[in-house]
Amino acid sequence: MALLDGTGSFLHPHRQQSRTILTRKTRTITRILVARLNPTEDRRDSQRRQLIINSSSSRHGRIGKKLLAIPPAFSALGGLEGPESVLQAVGVLTVIILVHEAGHFLAARLQNIHVSQFSIGFGPKLATFQRKEVEYSVRAIPLGGYVGFPDDNPDSEFSPEDPDLLKNRPILDRVLVMSAGVFANIVFAYTLLFTQTLTVGLLQQKILPGVVVPEVYASSAAARAGVRPADVILALDGQEVRSDERSVMQIVDVIKQRPGKKIQMLLQRRGEAVTVDIFPDRSKDGYGRIGVQLSPNIQTFRVKARDLADATVQASREFWKLGSKVVEGLAQVVVNFAQTADKVSGPVAIVAVGAEVARSDVAGLFQFAALLNLNLAVVNILPLPALDGGYLALIALEALRGGKKLPDKIEQGIMSSGILLILALGIVLMVRDTLNLGFVQGL
Repeated sequence: MALLDGTGSFLHPHRQQSRTILTRKTRTITRILVARLNPTEDRRDSQRRQLIINSSSSRHGRIGKKLLAIPPAFSALGGLEGPESVLQAVGVLTVIILVHEAGHFLAARLQNIHVSQFSIGFGPKLATFQRKEVEYSVRAIPLGGYVGFPDDNPDSEFSPEDPDLLKNRPILDRVLVMSAGVFANIVFAYTLLFTQTLTVGLLQQKILPGVVVPEVYASSAAARAGVRPADVILALDGQEVRSDERSVMQIVDVIKQRPGKKIQMLLQRRGEAVTVDIFPDRSKDGYGRIGVQLSPNIQTFRVKARDLADATVQASREFWKLGSKVVEGLAQVVVNFAQTADKVSGPVAIVAVGAEVARSDVAGLFQFAALLNLNLAVVNILPLPALDGGYLALIALEALRGGKKLPDKIEQGIMSSGILLILALGIVLMVRDTLNLGFVQGL
C-alpha cells in the first residue's frame, strides 16, 4: 500500500519468509519490482526460496493523513544496511508523498479554496513557516503527510458559510481536490519512466538456459557433491532445465521428491560442463534438500530510447505493465485475503526494499518510485474510509441523494474510525516488519 490519504496502502504482493534474502545484486530491478507484484508468483517464489534454501478528523479537516501501510508486502526484509541507500529510499518516499499532497494542495488553491496546512511527515515539527493563511511544515517522521483545511476548525478566521471553504464548494470542485493526489501520482509515475528511458534506459531481462546457484551452504548435500557458487544447473538426470520463470520450481520439485536418492546434475562452470552426483538430505518434513540458493539465469541489460517517440512507446509499455501488476495484485488481496493478508507491509518494508534497490543499482530507483506511485494511486482510490476513495464515495452518495449530505456526525464517525484503523494497522506493520529485519533477527 503506500501512504496516501488516510494512509493509503502500498501494494506489493511479495512477502517471503523472513529467513530468505530480499534480493541479490545480480537480480534485475524489473524482477525485484515487477515479478513480485504477481501474487501467484509471490507465493511460488516464497515457497521456492524456502524449499531451496532448505531444499524444501472532520469531514474536510484533513486530506491525506498518510501513514505508510502497504497491502502486499515486499519480500522478506534482509536489513537496512548502508545509511546512504536507506536515505535514498526515504528520499524517494518523501518525494512521492510530496507529489501526492501537492496534487491536493494545488487543486484546492487553483480553485481559491481555503487551505490551512501543508505537512510532510508526522510527529514533532522540524521546520515550519507561515505564508498567508497556510502553515507549511516538515515533521520528524517522513512517512506520510497531509493537507489541512479550516472547514470545521472552531478557531478559524473564516465564517462557516464562506463559499471558499471546501465543504461549501460544488460537488465537482470537491471531486477535483480529492482525486488530484491520485492523478498527480499517476502522472509522476509516467514521468519517471519516460525520464528513465531517455537517460539511463529501462532495465530489461532475458532468461537464459539453466538456473544459477548464487550460494552453497557449508556441509550441505550440494557442498559435499562439489557444487560451487556461480555454477549454472543445466540438467537433472539428463532432463534439461527449462528456460523460463518456472525453471527454479522445476529443480525444487525434483529435489523435494528425491531425499536420499542420487540425482545426476549437469553444471556449467566457467564455460565448461561439469557433472556431479548429489544425494539430497531429508528435511524434518520428509522432503529432499540440498542446501543452496537458486535464481533464474537472467541476463540484464538497459534499453535507452532513440528519440522522444521511442521514449513514449517504451514508457507507456512499462507503465502499463507495472499498473497491470498492481491492479492484479490488489485484486488477489481482495479475492483471497486469507492467504494474502501476510503480504501487507508498512513503511519499514518499503524502506528496506528501496534501500536494497539503491544498493543494487541506484538507477533502479526510477522504477521503484514509479511502482510506489502506482501502488499509492490504486490503493488510495479505493472507497475505504480515510482514503481518497472514501471521501469520493461520500461525495458520490451525496450526489445520489440529490445534493443532500450525510449528517456531520455520521461522516465524522466513518472517517475517524477509518483513520484509527489505519493508524493501528500501520503500527502493527511497522513493528512486525522491524522484527523481520535481518539484523534485528540476528540480535
